[in-house]
Amino acid sequence: MSTVVTPPASAGIRALYAGNARAVVARSLQATRSSNWAIVVSGFFEPVFYLLAMGWGLGSFIGDVTLSTGKEVPYAAFIAPGLLAVSAMNGAIYDSTWNVFFKMRFGRLYDAMLATSIGPLDVALGEIVYALLRGGVYAVGFLTVMQVLGLNLAWTAALAIPAVLLVAFGFASVGMAITSFMKTFQQMDWINFVMLPMFLFSATFYPLSVYAEPIQWLIKAFPLWHAVELVRGLTTGALSVAMLGHVAYFLVMIAVGVTFTTTRLRALFLS
Repeated sequence: MSTVVTPPASAGIRALYAGNARAVVARSLQATRSSNWAIVVSGFFEPVFYLLAMGWGLGSFIGDVTLSTGKEVPYAAFIAPGLLAVSAMNGAIYDSTWNVFFKMRFGRLYDAMLATSIGPLDVALGEIVYALLRGGVYAVGFLTVMQVLGLNLAWTAALAIPAVLLVAFGFASVGMAITSFMKTFQQMDWINFVMLPMFLFSATFYPLSVYAEPIQWLIKAFPLWHAVELVRGLTTGALSVAMLGHVAYFLVMIAVGVTFTTTRLRALFLS
């Protein structure tokens, strides 16, 4: 009579994660230094230009804006945290979608990586950590610009940096999971089709109250709205218990995104 030996649970974990995600991050940093630095720099200046054009140009005609907590802030201080959240989203989405798509479908880099001791969870975490590093650079730089312009209205603005990293983590993990299903450049255009409405209608440039109530509930489902509200509350000092809900939203995004990404990479390259 034969006996079936069940492998320990740790064997399954080792098949997914080898503790070498830093090698994936190091490779991405090297690639940035050699060829992609101009793209990284341009990603920082885009929200700065929006802030100067909309915040100071259009803001001179609008005046103060009333937040959901009843606090009034200048229009530039209203849109600046929204643009900071958008910057985190854009940086994370670029690195976890177009960048990953090229490596996966054309560069075949993941085939080579997963042929070594690196596991699919190492690849997923490595790519996401690189996106977080880029998002962190954007956050510190843009927050510095806001400080110079006097748009940080409370000491809690310092907490916007970890908040932005949380936002970038959420978008990067979900973005990479979605990209794993994409097969052509035409399919990748769907990502921009989703991002543009979020950018325009997630209370980035005007309060949510301008919309009809059914539209408001739709917008509240957008991850960018949660990001904007979280960062805006920190930079303006308009704190509320609802901010915990925004944090929970991104924690769920991260858990779902990392799980799906790891599963997909394993199915694509190790099955």
